[in-house]
Amino acid sequence: MSTVSTPHEAAADAASVLAEKTGVARHDIALVMGSGWLPAVDALGEAVAEIDIADLPGFAAPAVEGHGGKLRSVRAGDKNLLVFLGRTHFYEGLGVAAVVHGVRTAAAAGCRAIVLTNGCGGLKETWSPGTPVLISDHINLTGCSPIVGAHFVDLTDLYSPRLRALCQEVEPGLDEGVYVQFPGPHYETPAEIGMVRAIGGHLVGMSTTLEAIAAREAGLEVLGISLVTNLAAGMSGEPLNHEEVLEAGKAAATRMGALLGAVVPRI
Repeated sequence: MSTVSTPHEAAADAASVLAEKTGVARHDIALVMGSGWLPAVDALGEAVAEIDIADLPGFAAPAVEGHGGKLRSVRAGDKNLLVFLGRTHFYEGLGVAAVVHGVRTAAAAGCRAIVLTNGCGGLKETWSPGTPVLISDHINLTGCSPIVGAHFVDLTDLYSPRLRALCQEVEPGLDEGVYVQFPGPHYETPAEIGMVRAIGGHLVGMSTTLEAIAAREAGLEVLGISLVTNLAAGMSGEPLNHEEVLEAGKAAATRMGALLGAVVPRI
């Protein structure tokens, strides 16, 4: 009789195949590149290997334009970076375990820190499209957790103060904010944005919080960076669309690459 593997066993399997396909036995830092961030990857270092993410056990091909679907091993100084060019989103309906499979695979591959990036709506009028904002905390409105069973994980300082301070050294004056994840795939209503403002949120999107929780469970140090791609619903009077999100990301790619290229080797 066959046995069903646990999510952590599945991640260990994926990490084993990853090492075989990339020729890199162990990685140090993982990065998940969200909407608009892909052009920034080239600034991180020399690509050692690149594979289709669907070639690893447990991963699905990307469902959304602009969300990549590759996994790149990058050498930056004395560190091996594991760069996910895209992610599985909660709204794809594949389950929470699929959403965080990349994070768990990174931990199984040896990573001790992870950089989670995303494209999102911003609630501060001073955040023009292309503004990077450090995530200081989050509010998870998916109604789900990647942790199953009575395994209690402290999230008090989930988004590492040490890593945020490193970013501030590289780029003084970077803003910080609370990221709020909605399930998606529809954008938020103006009334929902009003709720976000009332509960203390500054950034809204459809990713990151579940991955951050799984990363903390796995013992990874977490750095979260949002790229504000548009003002949140109802603020500009204009409808939201995915193409604008991708365009804003492309326009900010050079700045994002410089920021990551300077920060990541110091992690």
